[in-house]
Amino acid sequence: MKNKFYAYIENLQDQITSKIEAVDGLAIFEEDIWEREEGGGGRTRVIENGGVFEKGGVNISAVHGELPEVLRNQFKVKEGNFFACGLSLVLHPTNPFVPTVHANWRYFEMYDEVGNIVTQWFGGGQDLTPYYLFDEDAIHFHTVCKSACDTHDLEFYPKFKKTCDDYFWNSHRNEARGIGGLFFDYQKETAAYSIEDRFNFVTEIGNSFLESYVPIVEKRKEITYTKAHKEWQEIRRGRYVEFNLVHDRGTLFGLKTNGRIESILMSLPPIVQWKYNHQPEKDSEEERLLLILAKPKDWI
Repeated sequence: MKNKFYAYIENLQDQITSKIEAVDGLAIFEEDIWEREEGGGGRTRVIENGGVFEKGGVNISAVHGELPEVLRNQFKVKEGNFFACGLSLVLHPTNPFVPTVHANWRYFEMYDEVGNIVTQWFGGGQDLTPYYLFDEDAIHFHTVCKSACDTHDLEFYPKFKKTCDDYFWNSHRNEARGIGGLFFDYQKETAAYSIEDRFNFVTEIGNSFLESYVPIVEKRKEITYTKAHKEWQEIRRGRYVEFNLVHDRGTLFGLKTNGRIESILMSLPPIVQWKYNHQPEKDSEEERLLLILAKPKDWI
């Protein structure tokens, strides 16, 4: 399974980066192949200062070795080995009317002292962070997510949508990071689902990503914007940074387990502002966004 899923994310990385380069029309992804001293490595691809994307990354990695202390504590084991692989992406557009997007699809195995698999699972999801909210874009994104889920189980979308809303919550700000999408973790083999079923589900979600995001980019990328629009985008990007550095489990895990710092912090936008006690004008589009982020909405 680990070889099968890694081959899948290698191919998916190629598909996504090719499409994003075509949409951008100017910049291309710079590739960085790296190795992890403790075992494994990855292929990082970063795009910067493009025609559409100010900064973005589409990274894959496969790492293995002895369980880090943080995982030994989490699983309540004294020792063990693991394998983990996944694709993680973040795209920060230049135009404030085009939303930032994040996605991640991953697989994990843990072994006993003789190398038998003790546990294995899939996780992942995708979520959208607009700076100016177009309801039709939110509905489109969620509709694609729901359609991919419904192919496998009608209960998946409402369950994983709520998990996403709960997870991407900036509790210190009492607001959502964005308008959500899907988030799922620990998708193991059960009586109802084989590990092959889980693989088929996660790859269905991964395959739906470009359909969920690219039409939104194409629709909004030519909208004229002002310095004030850009300033609002940079202030909201600050909230994005706050979530990633304060709450995000993946970022914190990477920082605590000697992860590759350049790949971990690839998710951060290039230009950000923090203004003291900034409040948008009453009845503005900026205020409307904040009102929706204060209470996650059912878009479908």
